[in-house]
Amino acid sequence: MLIFLTIVLLLYSLTNIYVFFKGYHTLPDTRNIRSLYIIIFIILSSTFIAGKILESRHSSVISDILNIIGGFWLAFMLYAFMFLVLSDILSLILRLPGLIHGQNIILFRKWSVIITLILSAALITGGFINAVIPVVRNYDITINKSAGEVKSLRIAAVADIHLGSVIRKRSMKQLSGILEKIQPDVVFLLGDIVDGEIGPVLRGDLLKYFKCPECRIGLYAITGNHEYIGGAERTIPYIESKGIRLLKDEVAILQGGIQLIGRLDRDSRRFSGHERLPLSELMKQVDPSKPVILLDHQPFNLDESEKHGIDLQLSGHTHNGQMWPLNHLTRMIYELSYGYKKKGSSQFIVSSGFGLWGPRIRSGSRSEVLLINVKFTGKAMQQD
Repeated sequence: MLIFLTIVLLLYSLTNIYVFFKGYHTLPDTRNIRSLYIIIFIILSSTFIAGKILESRHSSVISDILNIIGGFWLAFMLYAFMFLVLSDILSLILRLPGLIHGQNIILFRKWSVIITLILSAALITGGFINAVIPVVRNYDITINKSAGEVKSLRIAAVADIHLGSVIRKRSMKQLSGILEKIQPDVVFLLGDIVDGEIGPVLRGDLLKYFKCPECRIGLYAITGNHEYIGGAERTIPYIESKGIRLLKDEVAILQGGIQLIGRLDRDSRRFSGHERLPLSELMKQVDPSKPVILLDHQPFNLDESEKHGIDLQLSGHTHNGQMWPLNHLTRMIYELSYGYKKKGSSQFIVSSGFGLWGPRIRSGSRSEVLLINVKFTGKAMQQD
């Protein structure tokens, strides 16, 4: 973890230094203007780290504000770095054959910074609007097994809420309103309910605003990696105190004999030293002739779920990249980074999540709640 944080801090610093000098050299050679630029840049580039440090020591409105500003700065840093690097590459291409030279090079650099500011502002503004207007994604699933008297099940799946300094009371009320409108039979929370440090959540008791009175079968959840970042020994009891059943390598039997497996997050070992049970061990507790639904925060090793006959797996974690062009990166990392996939008789759905990490911006995905309509046909599974 120390090595990881050192690398992240180094990359953060180098990126800010690059962006700083690109802007600095386009300013008029006036001491007052350049001094003001230096002060503003240092303050803005320090907010994210300062917010996280302050939040870990004492959560307050000030740490919330720093985290919000720092999140927007992260987004600006990403887009500014990306567009400025592209402009440097374009400049080199144009300079080699002599298409630009002398004063034109200086003018090109100036307009590169101006265009970078405009494009970054547009992406950040649009991404913010996109992030605060969640959508409901509908999936119709058929499981060819019998669930007794239960012929269908309306599942609301919510991944990656990330309650904390950025996602707060308003978002929880918004989520509760969506659930009230779609009226699911059961709600599954797919991990990362809390962003990290539990302080901002406890300060406002944010989960008390999460309501689903029409969820007749109940609320079930699993851990994500962020439940461990701020200390699972405080985060997990708080979640459970709100009437949410948190499945920690456990099997719950729902109405009609539907079997729900909830796995500990795969990072539980890295953060807490607790190794999660192999899926093969959990499968010993279920009847494979009846429907089996698996909740696993991170969508790795889909072949393992297919091998063990999981009928439906629900995951989150990826945020579908959250900000363009990171959604293209997550598609390279995960076999399924977003949406629906079928492997053999196993079906998989990965959500982009309701909340977000860092910037309150979604320029590469949408904030969403999944509404999954499952039909149980009771038909015998056909063999290839």
